[in-house]
Amino acid sequence: MSAIRLLVLGAVRQHGRAHGYQVRNDLEFWGAHEWSNAKPGSIYHALKQMDKQGLLRAHDIAPSTAGGPPRTEYELTPAGEEEYFRLLRAALAQRDPKTDLLSAGIGFIVDLPRDEAVALLKERVRALAEWRTTVTSYYTPEGGPGQLGHIGEIMHMWVHAADSGAEWTRGLIERIEGGAYVFAGEGEPFVGVLADGQENPYAPRDAARAPEPADGENGPDDAD
Repeated sequence: MSAIRLLVLGAVRQHGRAHGYQVRNDLEFWGAHEWSNAKPGSIYHALKQMDKQGLLRAHDIAPSTAGGPPRTEYELTPAGEEEYFRLLRAALAQRDPKTDLLSAGIGFIVDLPRDEAVALLKERVRALAEWRTTVTSYYTPEGGPGQLGHIGEIMHMWVHAADSGAEWTRGLIERIEGGAYVFAGEGEPFVGVLADGQENPYAPRDAARAPEPADGENGPDDAD
């Protein structure tokens, strides 16, 4: 499952309609370029690919006053809305999503009703405990990794990951059940997007920021 699909769909959805540079700016504002493959080429390619797949609908808008080419704005189709929530729910409930996918899921968790978000996170805790039981049926953490030679370090790492993942998830559940954050249907949510043209104070400074690619240019094939 691709985190870039969830990130791009979620960013477009927060705007209603957004062009590629807005999506890129938002994801860089969230630091997604540091913990995922949300690089410019991947973002623009994902937009074009999901347009072809019927998940996004493209709209060409008037050229800029500076005389540049028309910009393309995107919005979610009904199929895109369905795919967005499918990816979001899977990212939160799975015991072992990649870190970038889980991070994307947490970033959009407030798009769900509070009770559903809690239920999905509890499913993740249950799945982690089930998997831990399977592992420890033939590996005893209390015996230390040495019981299997250096190979035991692999199992030791994964048991530790299961324990720490469950602990963190239970903490998040507790905060949400305690009333933290504004979830779907509860009022105005936290605004995590930049206005069009608003400078991103967290933009990468170690490389020049290239303009949005012209139509037909693609980045890495990360949206398939």
